[in-house]
Amino acid sequence: MSKDKLWKLLLLLAIPIVVALLPTPAGLPNIAWLLFGLYLSAIVGLVLKPYSEPVILLGTIAASAVVIGNFGGDALKVSEVLKGYASDTTWLVFAAFTLSAAFVLTGLGKRISYILIGKLGGTTLGLGYVTAILDLLIAPATPSNTARAGGIVFPIINSVAVALGSDPNDSPRKAGHYLMVNIYMVTKTTSYMFLTAMAPNALALAMMSDILNIKLSWTGWALAASVPGIIMLIITPFLIYKMYPPELKKVNNKQIAAEGLKALGPMTIREKMLGGVFCLALLGWVGADFLNVEASTVAICAMAITLLLGIVTWDDVLKNKGGWNTLIWYGGIIGMSGVLTKAGFFKWLAKVLGENLSFGDHAIVALLVVMFISVLIRYLFASGGAYVAAMVPVFATVGLVAGAPPMLLALGLLFSNSYGGALTHYGGAAAPIVFGAGYNDIRSWWIIGGVLAFLSLLVHMTIGIGWWEMLISMGII
Repeated sequence: MSKDKLWKLLLLLAIPIVVALLPTPAGLPNIAWLLFGLYLSAIVGLVLKPYSEPVILLGTIAASAVVIGNFGGDALKVSEVLKGYASDTTWLVFAAFTLSAAFVLTGLGKRISYILIGKLGGTTLGLGYVTAILDLLIAPATPSNTARAGGIVFPIINSVAVALGSDPNDSPRKAGHYLMVNIYMVTKTTSYMFLTAMAPNALALAMMSDILNIKLSWTGWALAASVPGIIMLIITPFLIYKMYPPELKKVNNKQIAAEGLKALGPMTIREKMLGGVFCLALLGWVGADFLNVEASTVAICAMAITLLLGIVTWDDVLKNKGGWNTLIWYGGIIGMSGVLTKAGFFKWLAKVLGENLSFGDHAIVALLVVMFISVLIRYLFASGGAYVAAMVPVFATVGLVAGAPPMLLALGLLFSNSYGGALTHYGGAAAPIVFGAGYNDIRSWWIIGGVLAFLSLLVHMTIGIGWWEMLISMGII
């Protein structure tokens, strides 16, 4: 074991021990304090990463089971910490990962890309909007935005940049600089536009549902995100184009599209079936309330159909490491959050904060302050999942006791996790892939990311709030 890994491991072991040795705060059950120490250790582990996320959460669950077994009494049972694996949220994301993998395996994602390039990519700016439209089209079925941006969009747009004669060393500003950074900034918008467009979305919603006592359907989420999201998708490619204009303006898109489609060959039966399943899944998610089914039910049905039709095989599912990793660690973190809630930790935290924090009658001011901090703090996180696990319960509790409207607070936090990740070249797992192409420098990336992240915040806190209040008044969300 390396020294770096050893000190991280010792730190993770020390955190719950130190917390256990400290006096339990007044009004908080002892079991809640002990479990908080383990939860805090898990959060630090997700940030420092001495092991992969599933290993950290499995270790935390094991320790929690021991603590609950010895100190939980009659109120808290060991089975509580495992309930995250039976959560609709966990299975919604895991099932959607199968659809995500199918877009890559069948080549349907590439085919859609080249069709869009042929129709709309006659200029470099047009290619920027092709990226936005492509990402938006496949976002509902790709909860891994790393797979979407890094596995589908990036290889195609990168090959286009090369075909246009843009070299990362000699001529990055010819086209590649613009096209690459646009890929990432666009996916930071599409990732919050659907519940199933980024894995941490469902995790954040599950955590806040208990704290804020809110309920949001797949359709409600999509409607709430639609107006601010579409505005930012329209703005993003154009704004980046103006901030750092590419040297090349015109593109021979017809040739690029023709060559790409020729390499793919005729559309296969698997692609056609996947397109059909995808459309059915969308209809199911949109009509979930009318059909009286859960979004997770639709996702699991779509997963089963893709397997039964042979669009993907079980071996393909087994090879999908992202899906299995998510199943293990998301189920674990949801379980930990659930036992903390049942043990009374968040209720106690809300009481303490309520006694020491107040914005009086200025509820919207409280919302704006919480939201600004929620974006600013994303400079410290390289993982959206780690940010959600560490900060979303805190921000939700702080905002609630400060008087922020619960649904507005929830929507603001749900969406800011994604666009807040635009700030840096490490703000999400897709960033290192795109940045690693070598076309972009840190300075320009941070400038573009900062402008777009805080512009997104402005749009959400003005136009977004107006739109959300209208949906709430109409009883839609």
